[in-house]
Amino acid sequence: MMLKVAIIGTGAISNAHINSYLHFGERCEIVALCDLYPDKAEAKKNEFNLNAKIVSDYKELLHEGIDLISICLPPYEHAPIAVDFLNAGSHVLVEKPMASSLEECDLMIEASQKSGKVLSVVAQNRFTNPIMKLKKMLDTGLAGSILHAEVDSFWWRGHCYYDLWWRGTWEKEGGGCTLNHAVHHIDALLWMMGRPDQVQAFMSNVAHDNAEVEDISIAMLRYPNGALGQITSSVVHHGEEQQFIFQGQHARISAPWKITASSSRANGFPEKNVELEEQIQEVYDRLPNLSYEGHTAQIDNVLTAIESGEPPLVDGLSGRSTLEMITAIYKSASTGENVSLPLVAGDPFYTRAGVQQHAIHFYEKSGHVENFVEQQITIGKTKE
Repeated sequence: MMLKVAIIGTGAISNAHINSYLHFGERCEIVALCDLYPDKAEAKKNEFNLNAKIVSDYKELLHEGIDLISICLPPYEHAPIAVDFLNAGSHVLVEKPMASSLEECDLMIEASQKSGKVLSVVAQNRFTNPIMKLKKMLDTGLAGSILHAEVDSFWWRGHCYYDLWWRGTWEKEGGGCTLNHAVHHIDALLWMMGRPDQVQAFMSNVAHDNAEVEDISIAMLRYPNGALGQITSSVVHHGEEQQFIFQGQHARISAPWKITASSSRANGFPEKNVELEEQIQEVYDRLPNLSYEGHTAQIDNVLTAIESGEPPLVDGLSGRSTLEMITAIYKSASTGENVSLPLVAGDPFYTRAGVQQHAIHFYEKSGHVENFVEQQITIGKTKE
């Protein structure tokens, strides 16, 4: 069955979706493009030589028999569009972050459950060889129980990045680097380690006085079994070096891939456990590479979920868990509290209005560029 696909929002990230769908031309066809600026959609249509209808209002597509939509818009627009399409019988793939509040996530999940349609949230970093292999290595248990996890989501963005009209505001973007850059790393950490029960965090804005939101945050996590974790989210780190490090009882493993194992001398000091390092490396070397990576791999996974009825790897509940962690970081950093999870309805940070009201506003938004000239964007990749 040829699936009919629509792209809602034709900004820079839509290229990754369009290219991925075109990769599976025997399974799906892009039949519509929607953008508030129809000339942008028309340019995309011509660039990719698509036979697609152009609309400026997504509601024109609700009853067009679209099987799957990709939402490539700012976070505050995700929930109403996703809910409308799910209710109309379409499957939905929504860019990260899932929404701009936990309340909106819950509305999306409810619509998906009622309609029986697939709801998936983009988490393309899971679908890379370094992250997929690291997850599989953690699952083997060879490193032992994880005692400490360290996640560095290091990015760099210039001052003018936040001049774009919707960026850098709690109302429109929903947050800063923790929400919009570290989201993939936080998703992967939750996938690998599960949810912590306590979060303590700090955040600051050290280099972007044209944004209300943070440009750096540091969170400490406590897991039910006593293990600790830390996440640094930043857009002020030159070089954009990103990593996951897991310290297990028996060995340290990471992405980029590195392994170190220690055993104890008689006096408690360490000596290298070469045998375990070789055993872990041997298992790692046998792991197969993915057929596809990134957006292409995730879109393949979503198409397969629609075709087979199997759940996608990243569903609405996964997307909500990631936003819940980010919201907990914002709550702790804004209030000074040690935040306990889960966060549910009634919490001051559960709604978008609540986040806007209670989160720290570092600066007043000063720049208001309506649109940047089309430029290449970087979406990051953990090295092998």
